[in-house]
Formats: sequence, structure tokens, C-alpha cells
Amino acid sequence: GDEVIVPSNTFIATWLAVTHVGAKPIPVEPDIQTYNLDSKLIEQAITHKTKAIIPVHLYGQPADMDAIKEIADRHSLKIIEDAAQAHGARYKSRRAGNLGNAAGFSFYPAKNLGALGDGGAITTNDAELANQIRVLRNYGSRVKYQYETQGYNSRLDELQAALLRVKLKELDTWNERRREIAKQYMTHLTETTLILPFVAEWAEPVWHLFVIRSVDRSAFQSHLLKHNVQTQIHYPIPPSLSDAYVGAKTCPIAERLAQEIVSLPMHPLMRAKDIKQVLQACRNA
Repeated sequence: GDEVIVPSNTFIATWLAVTHVGAKPIPVEPDIQTYNLDSKLIEQAITHKTKAIIPVHLYGQPADMDAIKEIADRHSLKIIEDAAQAHGARYKSRRAGNLGNAAGFSFYPAKNLGALGDGGAITTNDAELANQIRVLRNYGSRVKYQYETQGYNSRLDELQAALLRVKLKELDTWNERRREIAKQYMTHLTETTLILPFVAEWAEPVWHLFVIRSVDRSAFQSHLLKHNVQTQIHYPIPPSLSDAYVGAKTCPIAERLAQEIVSLPMHPLMRAKDIKQVLQACRNA
């Protein structure tokens, strides 16, 4: 019966986390510029059942956390960051994962900090919560064969952890390369009809994805593909329109974005000629 505020514009995993603990996701529309949770719309979605807010740092762009925290504090709500795409991102010089009560990170291979397989981690400055999480991830056990709660088998595999420890040292360097690529995209695509990402002055994104908008997306993608430039859509179906959440509240802004967004190639190993190829194809389109 508890309710949790979630963005309408996000990957469905954000909503599923709420559903899997028996609570109800309450969607709030995004800011049309940043595509992140619009803090101005949160308060009207809060009821006596609301227990938490899950802001998503979508595409590696941090949400407006001060505004969200002010609302959460006023209503005694918890903040759980969905930082799955924001490894190393900063909000007003503070790292994502250090902006709420706790945060979830994904180590899916394609992430800025990716493992060889699936994995994830939780960050928190709350020692009591950290201890509870350690118990929950290991079947609900602190001592072998003694179970104090109904937990999960959710330990990070040691091989993945070993790889991540090595890659973590390179994360800031790789993120800086992503910023360089994003800067080239932003500079050289300004004169096109594409709607480019908006970055607030307080945000330091890590560009997990470089997402633009095109009013004629199908033709745009087809042109790029003819010039050997692959694109993707993150995400083509908002959670509110998925079969998993039939009857969910209508979310027109998220639905509009889902019709226009396109992710351009973005990876720290892109070469100068790769970037030039993407830029030329976009300008020609």
C-alpha cells in the first residue's frame, strides 16, 4: 500500500524495484529540457501513503537533487537515487550516489563502469542501513545457516568485483573522454534541427548516453544507418505504456519524448574518425 514517487521517463527497472517490495510506483513527469524528474511536479503527487522518492540520473545527467531533497525533508520522505547510469557524475561538485539516503548502481557491461556480466552495488552513509543491506543480500543471514529475515541471493560475484576494482581506477579518465566527445557533438550539431541535450550549470554529466531529439526520427535513423552509424532509442516505450503496468497514469511528456529521442554513439574508445563520421552523417541528415 505504500507509494513511491518515480519518474515517468525512465527504464522500467526503476518502477519494478518499487513493485517488487509490494509498493506502488507513482509516476511524475520529466522536465522537458533535462528529461529528469521535474521537481516542480512532485508535491502534487504526494499522499499520506508516500514513503520515498526515486530520482533517476538519466543518461548520466544528475537530477536537481537540492529541490528534491527540500520536498523530501518537508514530507519526511526517503530519497533513493537511481544512479545506474551515473557513475562519477557530479551535482554541485558532489558525486552521484552521495545525494540521498542510499543509491543503486548498475555494473551492466555497457555502463560507464561495467563488469563482464550483470552486477550492482548500493552506496549509503547510513551505517545501520548498510548492515541491513549486507544481511538482505546474503539470504537474510549474518552468521552461516542463521537467518534473521527473508533475504536474497544477491551477492556481487568475486570475479566481477576484481575486474571492477581495476576498471574503477580508469573511470574518471574514461568519463572525461566522454565529455570531450559530447562537447564535439554539442559544438558541431548546433546548426542542425536536432534538439541537443540541455546541461544545467550545476550538473557535471558523465554522458552514459548522448540523447538528442528528432521530429522525424525514423528518417533520421535510416539516413545514419545508410552511412554506417548505428543509433538506439532509450527508451521507446515508457513504463506507463508497457503491458507490465496496464492502467497506469497517462504520462504525455514521457510519451512525447519516447517518439523523438535518439541515442548517438558514445563510448570513450571512439576514435576521431568515428566522431567525424557521426557528425557528418547527422549534418547531412
